[in-house]
Amino acid sequence: MSKTKKKPKDPASMRVLFVTPECYPLVKTGGLADVSAALPPALNRAGAEVRLLLPGYPAVLNGLTDLQPVGNPLTDLPGGAPATLRIGRMPDGVLAYVLDAPALYDRPGNPYLGPDGKDWPDNAERFAALSWCAAGFAAEDGLDPWWRPEVLHGHDWQTGLIPAYLELRPDRFAGPFRPGTVTTIHNIAYQGLFGAWMMSDLGLPSAAFRIDGVEYYGGVGFLKAGCFYSDRLTTVSPTYAHEIQTAEHGSGLEGLLATRAEALTGILNGVDYDIWDPAIDPHIAARYGAADLGGKDLCKADLQATFGLDRRADAPLAAVVSRLTGHKGLDLVLEAASQWIAWGGQLAVLGSGEPALEAGFRHLATWFPKSVGVRIGYDEALSHRIQAGADLFLVPSRSEPCGLTQMYALKYGTLPLVRRTGGLADTIVDANPAAVNDGSATGFQFVNANVQELTWALRRAAALYRKPERWHVLQQHAMTRDFGWHGPAEEYMELYRAVAPVLVG
Repeated sequence: MSKTKKKPKDPASMRVLFVTPECYPLVKTGGLADVSAALPPALNRAGAEVRLLLPGYPAVLNGLTDLQPVGNPLTDLPGGAPATLRIGRMPDGVLAYVLDAPALYDRPGNPYLGPDGKDWPDNAERFAALSWCAAGFAAEDGLDPWWRPEVLHGHDWQTGLIPAYLELRPDRFAGPFRPGTVTTIHNIAYQGLFGAWMMSDLGLPSAAFRIDGVEYYGGVGFLKAGCFYSDRLTTVSPTYAHEIQTAEHGSGLEGLLATRAEALTGILNGVDYDIWDPAIDPHIAARYGAADLGGKDLCKADLQATFGLDRRADAPLAAVVSRLTGHKGLDLVLEAASQWIAWGGQLAVLGSGEPALEAGFRHLATWFPKSVGVRIGYDEALSHRIQAGADLFLVPSRSEPCGLTQMYALKYGTLPLVRRTGGLADTIVDANPAAVNDGSATGFQFVNANVQELTWALRRAAALYRKPERWHVLQQHAMTRDFGWHGPAEEYMELYRAVAPVLVG
């Protein structure tokens, strides 16, 4: 952890290297890609100078413009793969470095999984190399002779070794000052645990293989290393920051995180309203806003037609856009669906995941073809049409660090129905009688992850839907909620000011 003297830092000169394994629209497997696309521009608008560092996947190399090599070839990466650091521009103009190492990243499909659906066997070396490269910006002969970051901000386990390298390898990464380090946990369930025998291959000293180091359940823990060595830790909602300090949600790291509670901050993710706004969305059948919801009726009719559902304006249409897993609570939706249909409801599902759940939703659509529509897979444009055309958006997750889809739904006047956990608890106000009466309600919550409570929440939603005037008021209030990135960006700026080093002497 940083020992460099600190003082408040002027954000106008704050140089931040934002290290991430994925970024929309170049490569995306989940919400991290959306955050990596939207937060850097928001930070730059707040006065920082943020540059990305990305792995050299084919989609990244093909998607950046004006690519130029930076510095000398890299010859000492973990695993020994030759590499070149390049710099180009993202589609939105943000500068991005890319670690061009074909032996590590020139592979088709999912960035983490091979054709057999299992992790690439060299994932440890692939993402240790990314962290090593990030740490290289702090070395005496920094990787870019014209730009040296004051903060290294890593995301998820794939970047967890950044602060470890700075702390454990001063022989390699000592420079004129040590950058401050921030590690953001987007989902603590994914931790990057690898064999102890890899210590040397990863460039880690054997003395660091201890509980007060990188050792984690007998192996090398990438996320554990980030949590232990980083100056500050963040996660993606205030409630999740508390939850991951408990045995129920900490996935084995709760003890360490509890000892670092003063360094841990929950900063709620934001929404990029340049992409998610029904007033400007190019993917939907008709555009609309809170002042005039007429276009939403046309979007609903379009969605019903797309999924082969009965064209009924009076049928409450619930939707799911999600990985189809038990962790996301989709088994509860499958079990509650017949009751929802009996009340006159419809259901549209977009996603893929566990084979049993995929099969279950397919069977449901076969049994109720005019009430249930299912698309297995993912389609970005269709996800926009679902947000615009549905009445109710279901996010019944057993745990949810932040969640973005429920915030998208708010903007589209599609009332979220969520389990009260993580960021879902922080973003949705339950439509209980008091909240409905005082105008603060924006959706529906239930507490325990069981089908009885989900069914009761669905029943409350169906009953309120039968009162169009009240439903309309809830929609309008939901659409005026502001979860843009300007607020979170300012919180990150405060964090950066706290950890950024100052040259002394």
